[in-house]
Amino acid sequence: MKWVIPLLLVTSLVLAAEPIVIGVYEPMTGPYAAGGQMTMEGVYLAHEQVKEVLGRPIELVLVDNKSDKVEASNAVARLIEYHKAVAIIGSYGSAVAIPGSEVANKLGVPMVGCSPTNPLVTLGKPYAFRVCFIDPFQGTVMAQFAVEKLGAKTAVVIQDIASDYSVGLSHYFQEAFKKLTKNNKSVLGVISYQTGDQDFTAQLTFANSKNPDVIFIPAAAYGEAALIIKQARELGMKQVFLGGDTWEAPEFLQVGGKAVEGSYFSTHFDTEATTTPRAAEFIKSFRAKYGKDPSAFAALGYDAYLLVVDAIQRAGSADPKAIKEALASTKNFEGATGYITLDQNGDAIKDAVIRVVKDGKFVYVTTVRPSE
Repeated sequence: MKWVIPLLLVTSLVLAAEPIVIGVYEPMTGPYAAGGQMTMEGVYLAHEQVKEVLGRPIELVLVDNKSDKVEASNAVARLIEYHKAVAIIGSYGSAVAIPGSEVANKLGVPMVGCSPTNPLVTLGKPYAFRVCFIDPFQGTVMAQFAVEKLGAKTAVVIQDIASDYSVGLSHYFQEAFKKLTKNNKSVLGVISYQTGDQDFTAQLTFANSKNPDVIFIPAAAYGEAALIIKQARELGMKQVFLGGDTWEAPEFLQVGGKAVEGSYFSTHFDTEATTTPRAAEFIKSFRAKYGKDPSAFAALGYDAYLLVVDAIQRAGSADPKAIKEALASTKNFEGATGYITLDQNGDAIKDAVIRVVKDGKFVYVTTVRPSE
């Protein structure tokens, strides 16, 4: 009998040290890979800084969603059913985040999106949250910038008809642009292409024939947006090009080269526009680890991980339902991208940053707040 107590002690110690699994489904391959890889830089940094919660180690498990809707659903199911994740982070790309959030919500495990901006990611899903702004705000921001700062009176939209992100952001931009110009005919045309297209001559010929002041390209894939602008310049088009947060990728600059100079886009973060003490700490530690400035996607990945850990801490439990309840009550959480408050839909009320391509780099222009 003298061995019973030590064995019980050993057993309780083993149980106490059982890891809490946080799952991540990001695109490591496919057309969204650069976005997923940038996001993971922030997630990995946050995990390095906070490796345990409730006295238990945090096990971070990544499954590649391959930039594919079916793979995204499977990845979330695998993280929950096989790896026993109590919370999920992801994903870059609304097209894959929407099916992923459906699975997480159905299985009753909270999911925190880093950068998926389509409203459908969280709408009607009590277990789905995000740390980024959403497209109704982003579309309005870019329309407002076009009208008030660039003096645009007319626009043409070139959208990816196969992308939920692109079609959604296109819709919100059009709505806001017409309202701001006080002209229901100020959007001179909307023309579509399909994910994976390489030749945009037909779309650009149409756009050029309308002679708009600005051309809005809410592309889900940054490479396609860069190709469109490059081909436009080759056709002699002089219009200002506008886009959304997906443009913030080194590949956009590499593919577009000099053609994308002077193009504007909305995003979530800039090192020149930090709003919290944690942002300064994040930038410093990110530069030390990676030897470069962080992208908005890295900052959002960092925030998503820390918010999940904070919710587990506030819940005092690794039970998914308790974590969900803690996430739903989030107010003024200090992140790298700002102070995060989640609304009734699980969406973050956040500022937007506008950047321009100048001398081959992304340069800060201004910050737009939701009330503006």
